[in-house]
Amino acid sequence: MRSPSVISEHRPRARRLWKTGAVLSAVLLWAALAQGSAAGPAGRAGAGAAVAVEGRGLEALFGSENRVIRTSERVIAVTFNAAWNDAGLDSILDDLARRRAPATFFLTGDFAGRHPAVVKRIAADGHGLGNHSFSHPHFEDLTAAGRQHEVTAADRALRAAGAGPALTPFFRFPYSETSPAHITEVNALGFADIEYTADTNGWKGTEGGMTVDRAVERALDALRPGAILQMHVGASQGRTEVIDAQALPRILDACAARGYRVIDLRTLLTP
Repeated sequence: MRSPSVISEHRPRARRLWKTGAVLSAVLLWAALAQGSAAGPAGRAGAGAAVAVEGRGLEALFGSENRVIRTSERVIAVTFNAAWNDAGLDSILDDLARRRAPATFFLTGDFAGRHPAVVKRIAADGHGLGNHSFSHPHFEDLTAAGRQHEVTAADRALRAAGAGPALTPFFRFPYSETSPAHITEVNALGFADIEYTADTNGWKGTEGGMTVDRAVERALDALRPGAILQMHVGASQGRTEVIDAQALPRILDACAARGYRVIDLRTLLTP
């Protein structure tokens, strides 16, 4: 396990985020996941199955957008972003549990503060939690201090909401707007940037020209070994439908039919 030493290389800033106790809890959970013994149905499923990847440990993910898992095996990772509300979450978690599929949920700090029960429920169901900034701004419009605040404030909000050991050292940029310099800043805070291979675009809704069929098609068109799929929880103001919640079971079943299994991104942190 390399993550504690990596984090120590970026002190004192990283020290404020990953206290010794928090790191120890995370290390213990990641080790349990690797053995397939994590709490919750999702944790016992895909997370425990070994997968051959190029490089393991937090440091191996630094310096990159990480839009694909570096493996030749037929595996995928399922991720969800949440910033608006928790619409569709019940069916998403039910479908993941029914298929024993793990996922990683990237939440904004603002969302976590408004929905602490959601944070606790995702963690209790055995899924990972990632950092999606505090207020979902365009990072290029911020100062370096402002970008650091967005990351650290979101981390504090997730911890305060009860993320516990389900909290990962994973960060996803708002709008997936990355740059080498901004990735370096995030890495210095102790986080690896995890983006995505494809977005279903379900977040656009029917008014944005999306349908469940098109969301499923986009996901399957991008299917390849190590693909990272991005979907969304919630709906923007004035909407109630969540296309990704409707598309998820069809996507998971189609992936399985094509010989793919869903793995937990946290397995990348284990040796």
